[in-house]
Amino acid sequence: MAGVSTLAKSLGGFAKRPLFVQLWSVPVWFMLGASKCVVLVVPFRKLAAALGSQTAIEPWIPLLSEAQAARALQIGRVVRAVARFTPWTSNCFPQAVTARVLLGLYGIPYALYFGLMRDPDSSGMKAHAWVAAGPIRVTGGISFDQYAIVGMYVCPRLRGEASP
Repeated sequence: MAGVSTLAKSLGGFAKRPLFVQLWSVPVWFMLGASKCVVLVVPFRKLAAALGSQTAIEPWIPLLSEAQAARALQIGRVVRAVARFTPWTSNCFPQAVTARVLLGLYGIPYALYFGLMRDPDSSGMKAHAWVAAGPIRVTGGISFDQYAIVGMYVCPRLRGEASP
């Protein structure tokens, strides 16, 4: 009986979520799975072309309208929420790819970053991917001050504006 009550609570919580999250939860779940497969199977140099236009490495964030900022916030929320419920690891890279696809679908300018930092627990490096759209940290959390940016991709239509 405990399983039924847990399921009822989960469904009740889901019903209280915004309509955008409800409508996109199942498609995002599949997109996270597809993104994970792509990240594992496709060589990065081929995947990079789908991420956007590569640009100079700098903390550059596109400006958004109020409506675009609100939608970017919703996209980030649904991607992060659904990532917790995948049976596979939906870490930063699949989340960033999924967010990039959704932002592109809605025509929202974005910047996708790749960063590295020294792992304080070992002598190795830690890698991270994150997406920003205007002031919105869509996926990846607060990363600018922790990671050295080693790659940056922007919405293809912004390529001219992003070049130094």
